[in-house]
Amino acid sequence: MVRHRHVLSSIAAAAVVLAATVGGALSSDLRGAAVAATSGTLATTAGCGKAPTLTSGTRTIQSGGQNRSYILRIPDGYDRNHPYRLIFGFHWLNGSANSVASAGYYGLAPLSNNSTIFVAPQGIDAGWANTNGRDLTLFDDISRQIENDLCVDTSQRFALGWSYGGAMSYAVACARPTVVRAVTVLSGANLSGCNGGTQPVAYFGIHGTYDSVLNISAGRSLRDTFVRNNGCTAQSPREPSRGSLTHITTTYSGCRAGYPVQWAAFDGDHTPSPVDGSSSPNDSRTWTSGEIWRFFTQFQSTTPPTSAPPTTPPPTSPPPTGDPGTCAATYRAINSWPGGFQGEVTVANNTAATINGWTVRLTLADGQAISSLWNGVNTGTTGVVTVRNAPYNGTVGANASTTFGFTATGNGAVAPSAITCTSP
Repeated sequence: MVRHRHVLSSIAAAAVVLAATVGGALSSDLRGAAVAATSGTLATTAGCGKAPTLTSGTRTIQSGGQNRSYILRIPDGYDRNHPYRLIFGFHWLNGSANSVASAGYYGLAPLSNNSTIFVAPQGIDAGWANTNGRDLTLFDDISRQIENDLCVDTSQRFALGWSYGGAMSYAVACARPTVVRAVTVLSGANLSGCNGGTQPVAYFGIHGTYDSVLNISAGRSLRDTFVRNNGCTAQSPREPSRGSLTHITTTYSGCRAGYPVQWAAFDGDHTPSPVDGSSSPNDSRTWTSGEIWRFFTQFQSTTPPTSAPPTTPPPTSPPPTGDPGTCAATYRAINSWPGGFQGEVTVANNTAATINGWTVRLTLADGQAISSLWNGVNTGTTGVVTVRNAPYNGTVGANASTTFGFTATGNGAVAPSAITCTSP
């Protein structure tokens, strides 16, 4: 099969080039471009309730000053009021978006029963060099385009890929930990960079014990990044012996709740489709699709979709300190863990006219400090914090709303106080 024909020299050359091109950190504007995400509580996107304009098939998009493309698969019978899971499938070196789509997005599409929106981006030069963060920018831009048009559950975003595609999935996990809920890396290595790489993301690594293209040690190294980040107990998982033609899947113990790490080593070479009891890879018989699907679908939205689409009026009662004549801001806690928490602020326009631009001010309790924020631009991280709209969500229609989110250190049991909203 075409997807199994990897050229060792191409990978080796790519690794040398990439070592020089992705070593630097991505700029803060790339991080700020990331779409909103949660770590387990459902929030819906701007596309919910809209009649979609996107259709399944090849789409083009301007990203980083270049014409890029991706293949989109929208579920049959798409319901604009139902939030869907979103999965990115990255292709391998010398593969293509079409290769991923035609193979059912690594075999997950046939298992999804129309529960999932699938995306297969196309890499430049059929790879994921991610030079100057260009491929992370593509991920951000595609996500934004889809979520502004389609209804996505922001607690159910995932990425996976094989070989170079695995490297890109790892780069997404490192740089967009509050965007993706989990990733799966099949036979990957650090070829697309790891900007950040210090926050937890649920992680599933799969690798052949005698991979002749990307040694299994490279896969173990990627895995161990998230063993550390997720607070798992370090261990050396069992791996199958040569000639056993089987695989061993290990789930790490001690991981932070909601951030598991799983590792599957198989007796085989460089392939995304190993088959137990056979030395011949086979897309339709491989065990990987089923295990990946189970890994992804274990993450359920903790809050079911109970609110109406964004086009209907939000609650009309403003917060005590808000200004009902312009905009109102309300806070809710999303998640918490020892030493930190995640919050979300809804900015509602309760007037009959569109507002253009908004500013929210809130006061954090002593000991709290914002560590990351999305869908807004903040001034200050402690005490009185000002958050202004991002370039893409400042316009809020009559009786509509938008949100921004953040993670912070400190005790999340105490909510921010003195929340106000003004426009412009």
